[in-house]
Amino acid sequence: MGVNTETTSLVHNSKEDENNFKRLKAYQPWAFFVTFGGYFMAHFSRKCYSTVKQQLEETAGYNPLILSEMDTVFMGTYAAGNIISGKLGDTFNPTTVLAIGLFGSGTCLFLINISLWFDFLSFSLALGNFFIIAVYFLFGFFQSTGGPVGTAVMGNWFCDKKSIENRGLIFGLWTCHQYCGDVTAAVCTALVLGAGLNYTWALFIPALTNIGWGILTMKLVADPADVGIITPEVKIRMEKLKAKQAETGSTVVDEGPAPITYAAALKIPMVAQYAFAFGFFKLTNYVLFFWLPYFLGKHFDPVTANLIASLYSVGMMPGGIIVGYVSDLFGGRRASVIGTFMTMLFGFLFLFSKKSEDLNASALLVMLCIMGILVGGPNNIITSAVAADLASHPSVRGNNKSLGTVTGLINGCGAITASIGLLAVGPLQSQYGWSSVWVFLMGCTFTGTALMGTKIRDELFPAPEGYSEVEANLAV
Repeated sequence: MGVNTETTSLVHNSKEDENNFKRLKAYQPWAFFVTFGGYFMAHFSRKCYSTVKQQLEETAGYNPLILSEMDTVFMGTYAAGNIISGKLGDTFNPTTVLAIGLFGSGTCLFLINISLWFDFLSFSLALGNFFIIAVYFLFGFFQSTGGPVGTAVMGNWFCDKKSIENRGLIFGLWTCHQYCGDVTAAVCTALVLGAGLNYTWALFIPALTNIGWGILTMKLVADPADVGIITPEVKIRMEKLKAKQAETGSTVVDEGPAPITYAAALKIPMVAQYAFAFGFFKLTNYVLFFWLPYFLGKHFDPVTANLIASLYSVGMMPGGIIVGYVSDLFGGRRASVIGTFMTMLFGFLFLFSKKSEDLNASALLVMLCIMGILVGGPNNIITSAVAADLASHPSVRGNNKSLGTVTGLINGCGAITASIGLLAVGPLQSQYGWSSVWVFLMGCTFTGTALMGTKIRDELFPAPEGYSEVEANLAV
């Protein structure tokens, strides 16, 4: 009898095994839908705030500096929250953590609405500014639950052989939640303002939908084992318990998998490298996302500039699907596919450094859409399918209480690195021009890819002895 691995499917050698498999597959669409919706709601509520910044300044009277500080505070707490939330999801009931994140996000938006309805600034400028920044401080923590904890729940349910073989495509589709949420937020705000309603409705609607989805999420089953479904992970853990019992000669009680520590997560090969690599890739994405409208506004009218910049975001949506699907075709060699995409991006950035001031609107539309695919694909897959691969390493095999922590570390460390790197963009473009910014991003792209160098080498030249194909791909 072969040894079970993380890619072992549920064995159909009995009626019980077949029933477990059917129950697992039957619940997968619902787990996908609920976790997709949860992260969708996070981006819906997050983006709605940014769509009414002009109204917050012109109508509510908030200083642009305060709005900038809100963004800075949010990014800081969101980055730290990712690391904390991943661990919480592995330690406590993931469903509870996800629901708290949704309830908290909705409550924060509702509190912001209260400050606007009752015009806190008119009572006291200091009170109004402190209140909205304090609420946004908490908002960042609540928003951080969807990524690492949602990914962990997805990993728990999509654990059969077929799902693992198609992990890239599944998670590539799943990561479209953020773009769907962003687009919905823009549409919601446009409808609110177009209907002549007060702009605060653009914040009140996502507040209600977040709370509503939190109620739905509370009914989600986070782990198949919670409803008696015996998955490959459970079988592996049971085998380890039997081996330990045979070794010690005493009875060993199965108390479920123990949550992994931060130190143990960082000891998993490539977790630290991916965390830093993701930081450089995320920095590239942040610079393009936040600064493209500003750069294009120097050469085009505002409408054209925003239209061209939007093509970058449009390209990011299919990027994760493409990278996931292609990496599945090549047996899960995700680092090699990511490296190929980033090498192509390096070429586009080099072209930008030379010709960005001279390209016409049509050329920019095509280039930025392609660059969106090249950036979005790796960013989406690293925090989903790659994280799931890393959490399936032999050192933690049989323990499904690691994926949230691993995803949180990658997400959080990446956000911290990107936030620090963003500070260089303003001085660079003002002192040396935009060509220096593109060169800076070339350096980020090269550094991030170089950090994955050992994994790319192992995928292209796998160990010849003692590995099956999938094991070689996942031996990270």
